[in-house]
Amino acid sequence: MDRQAKIFVAGHRGMVGSALMRALRQAGHTEIIVRSSAELDLREGAAVKSFFATEKPRYVLMAAARVGGIHYNATAPYDFLYDNLVMAANVTEAARLHQVQKLLFLGSSCIYPKFAPQPIKEDSLLTAPLESTNEAYAIAKIAGIKLCTFARQQYGCDFISAMPCNLYGPEDNFALENSHVLPAMIRKMHEAKLRGDTSLVLWGTGTPLREFLHVDDLAEACLLLMDRYSEAGHINVGSGHELSIRDLAKQVATVVGFTGELKFDATRPDGTPRKMMDNSRLLQLGWKPRISLSEGIAGVYAWYLKNSETARKKG
Repeated sequence: MDRQAKIFVAGHRGMVGSALMRALRQAGHTEIIVRSSAELDLREGAAVKSFFATEKPRYVLMAAARVGGIHYNATAPYDFLYDNLVMAANVTEAARLHQVQKLLFLGSSCIYPKFAPQPIKEDSLLTAPLESTNEAYAIAKIAGIKLCTFARQQYGCDFISAMPCNLYGPEDNFALENSHVLPAMIRKMHEAKLRGDTSLVLWGTGTPLREFLHVDDLAEACLLLMDRYSEAGHINVGSGHELSIRDLAKQVATVVGFTGELKFDATRPDGTPRKMMDNSRLLQLGWKPRISLSEGIAGVYAWYLKNSETARKKG
C-alpha cells in the first residue's frame, strides 16, 4: 500500500481496528481516515456513500462489526445478522461505486461448519451446517465474503477477505454479558481473586479446543495481505496452535494469580467442539505469528488492570 494514500479503517475503536491503527502507523502510513459510529453509522447506506464520495479513500480495511460470545450471539441473533449484514453490504457497495483500489473484509472462523474436518481449510466453507449458537453472525460474515468474491467476479474489484481464528488483545470487550471467552475468564478470575473465592464456575465442559491469535499478529497479517494477496474467496489467519478451554483457564489463572478451584458447568453450551484453522496459504506468503499465548495473556491482563473501568463497559 502507498504510505501517502488514504486508508479508511472501519471500526477503528474496536480491538481489531485499534490494532490495525497501530500497525499502519508503525508502517509509516500517514493518511488514515476514521469515523466513530456516532459520526458515521455504517448501517445507513446513504451516509456511507456520501462519506466515500467526500473522502475518496484508496484502501479500505473493514473491521467494523457487532461481536460477542456464545450467550450474546444466541440471545440477539437478529441484531447480529442484520447489523453485520447491512454494514458489510454498505461498505462494500460504496467501495465498489467509488472505485476503491483495494478492500479487505474481516470475518471469523465461525463461518465454517460445526464439524468441519480439522485443520479447517478454506474450501470447507458451506459444506455442512453451522454451529447454531453463532449462526446469525456466521451468515452475515459469509455474505460479506461472497460480496467481495462477486464484486471481483462481476466488476473486477480487488476486494479480499480474511478469516481469523479466536482473537484477543488490548481494547477487548470485558463486559460479561457479551464478551468472548478469554476476556471473560480474565475478568471473572480477577474479581474472584479480589473476593478471595476458593472456586470459580466457568461455562461448558472445558473440553472444546480453540486456537487463539493476538490481534497485533492479525494486524500484521492484514497489511501483508493488502500488499501480497489478491484472490477470490477468503484466506485463513490462524496461530497454528490450539488448546482446550480447560487448559486456557489454567493459563489465565496462572497469569491473574487466581489459586482457587476451577469448575465447569456442563449444562452450559460449549459451542463448536474444535476449531483449528489451516493457515498454510498465509504462511506461504511469509507471515507467522510473533506473540505467544502466555505472553499475550499477560499483556492483556496488564492492559485490563490499567483500563478496567472502561473495559468492563465495552460491548
